Amino acid sequence: MGAPIRMSTVAQHMNTDILTLSQLLSPGFPVGAFAYSHGLETAVNDGQIMSAATLQSWLLDLLEHGGAHSDAVLLNVAFGMAVDEVAMIDAHARAFAASVERLKETDLQGRAFCETVETVWGVELGRLCYPIAVGRTAATLNLDPELTTAMYLQSFISNLTAAAMRLVPLGQVDGQKIQIALKPHYTKIAKQLRSATLDDLHNSAWVSDITSMHHETQYSRTFRT
Repeated sequence: MGAPIRMSTVAQHMNTDILTLSQLLSPGFPVGAFAYSHGLETAVNDGQIMSAATLQSWLLDLLEHGGAHSDAVLLNVAFGMAVDEVAMIDAHARAFAASVERLKETDLQGRAFCETVETVWGVELGRLCYPIAVGRTAATLNLDPELTTAMYLQSFISNLTAAAMRLVPLGQVDGQKIQIALKPHYTKIAKQLRSATLDDLHNSAWVSDITSMHHETQYSRTFRT
């Protein structure tokens, strides 16, 4: 028999990155992501999302023009910046939040993420917004930025799909089909934003922002945002 085939160093490193990111971005990682809907709850309540098709369209807008895209930009900017510039980037992230609840969503998840990463990995991040915290952690742990971005987007959309299953209601099979349909966008956006700067930060998903504002005063709520 020939000598055993050994996995290349690059493949080993990539597999380790995937496993680390799967842990960091898992629904079980204690950031409380299940409690946030990013304004989705109001969109469902107002009849803007009533089916798998309307949900998929809404999520695609977030990926290409809204909160998911701006988070991906901020993650990449944070990844590539020097340590002494992190506070400035975090300030931009907070100023860019379109509503009180959007700020709460990124701030509280970021704080929980930072606390857990410091406890488990010993990485001191302070208190950062969620995408900034993920970007700085990925840089510190020497994780691939493109892979980090793609998996962050997948986690973002998976969380909102899970929320929609409870709100629409939406079947689990439909939820999985939506995630498969949107998967190519994660990798495409991750590749496009690999060297992103703050000049790439934009948001034109205004309906999503408005529903987030309306959620602040919605009479009956399941989610925090």
